[in-house]
Amino acid sequence: METKQMKKLAVLVSGVGSLLEAMIRDNLPIDFVLADRSCRGIDIAQTAGIETEILPRTFGKTFDRYGYTLETIKVLKSRHIDLVIMAGYMTFFAPVMFKHFGKRITNIHPSLLPAFKGDHAVRDALEFGVKITGTTIHYATEELDNGPIIAQEAVPILDNDTVETLWERIKVVERRLYTETVRKLLKDV
Repeated sequence: METKQMKKLAVLVSGVGSLLEAMIRDNLPIDFVLADRSCRGIDIAQTAGIETEILPRTFGKTFDRYGYTLETIKVLKSRHIDLVIMAGYMTFFAPVMFKHFGKRITNIHPSLLPAFKGDHAVRDALEFGVKITGTTIHYATEELDNGPIIAQEAVPILDNDTVETLWERIKVVERRLYTETVRKLLKDV
């Protein structure tokens, strides 16, 4: 009888860790959490008994994106990671990452891609005057916010929305949708 091997899941974080917190609460089988800086996400993982590592990066013109990406690949491969989930991870990898992990690395973005790519998607949606925005889970690629879409969900923009109020409503959807999507992806890896 063939036994099915459990897939190993890593979550990459850079900040408050609210997506990670939702994934832990919903019992996703997270094996490892990696951060590019000291952050609350690491604290959340450690409290949950998940193995963690901080692979600090420099900011500014001296940042060696290629070297940092190679170090990240080394860390993930040393733990035999099958699926990489970027959850608020703010480091953009060199193309070599996607040669190693291909469609086994995902990201989340607070808009209905391909609309409003980049760091200010929520603000941009409000300024543009659209009535609906949302969240997108996609495969990460070497092009920012441009990978194949895995899942999306719309969030209406209310007349009195600010960046903060809209962002909070998007986060509620993200926490549920990302967890559901990762659970499905783990079956396919």
